[in-house]
Amino acid sequence: MSEKNKKILAHLDKILEAELSGVVRYLHYSFMIFGPNRIPITAWFRGHANDGIAHAVAIGEKITAMGGHPSLKVKPVPETNKHNVMDILEESLEFEREGLRLYHELLGLVGDDIALEEMVRGLILEETTHIEEVEKMIKGSK
Repeated sequence: MSEKNKKILAHLDKILEAELSGVVRYLHYSFMIFGPNRIPITAWFRGHANDGIAHAVAIGEKITAMGGHPSLKVKPVPETNKHNVMDILEESLEFEREGLRLYHELLGLVGDDIALEEMVRGLILEETTHIEEVEKMIKGSK
């Protein structure tokens, strides 16, 4: 296996760990929502958990397709004990920005692998859309 592919696989593992962390994070957030807007906000967070599962599946499948062995680790999710919606959205925004950074770094590694590049670009689009959604939710609440 080339050094380039080893670097790509290591980075894909980092992303896999982050995406699985996002599933845990967003499920936890969904459990901690209270108040009259609970139902749509809970559904929104659980939708993001499902997106994280889909991203993790795509990344894991790519890792095995490239001859790698997907990580079993999950990046730890810090418990801030801040459970009001605005605090959760701020934490979510920080997490989404970190995920976007990881995908941009991967994009810089893919070289001439068009299929991987297209996959990463699609995931960048999804992450960017998530960030924009959260930014609008925060902006609308200030």
